[in-house]
Amino acid sequence: MVSRGTYDALMRLPMLVFVVFAAGTQVAGLQHVASAPIDAAYVIHVAMRLSTIAFLLLIAAVVILRHRPTEKARGLEPRVSALVGTFLIYGFLLFPRRELSLLLETISTILIMLGSVGAVLSLSQLGRSFSVMAETRQLVTSGPYRFVRHPLYLTEGIAVIGLFVQFASVWTALLVVVQIAFQLRRMHNEETLLIASFPEYAAYSKNTARLIPGMY
Repeated sequence: MVSRGTYDALMRLPMLVFVVFAAGTQVAGLQHVASAPIDAAYVIHVAMRLSTIAFLLLIAAVVILRHRPTEKARGLEPRVSALVGTFLIYGFLLFPRRELSLLLETISTILIMLGSVGAVLSLSQLGRSFSVMAETRQLVTSGPYRFVRHPLYLTEGIAVIGLFVQFASVWTALLVVVQIAFQLRRMHNEETLLIASFPEYAAYSKNTARLIPGMY
């Protein structure tokens, strides 16, 4: 029988493989634009790719170093919601990319860059408590978590909006709606587990917005 430690180590591998592959894709993208003329759009595009690479490498680091979970959500639904919420958005790549004006291209790139930088900051604060699945390790309420309960989902959402601009269509809009629904379900599952694991989480959630201060 596989020990809990071995099982936990094996469960880290799929995410590690994915982020290494995604980071390699971003590096290849940098090489592709290396010969492009250097202007404001070029600088923003390179900064966006570098921030995305930093985020992916940080995910790899925290997946390797994270603590073993103290509690896990039970049942199949939380796992399905976590996986779909995480990976569904990559379905954008199945659709043709739009030809954008310089203005829309810049807006898209800035949104992706801002989302990626925000995600790096949020993930840095979350550190070894990071998990794709609904699991508890340590309660984090500092840094960006002082302002919203799910800053990582918020910043990822900003990046998704930027990516949507590049692939905008009725079908990709539907993809975004479905992904948001699964992300909201993930938040519910995580908060249910956090309330059960950390008595102080109820007071924290009462005084801290879920995603947008003063609104939601």
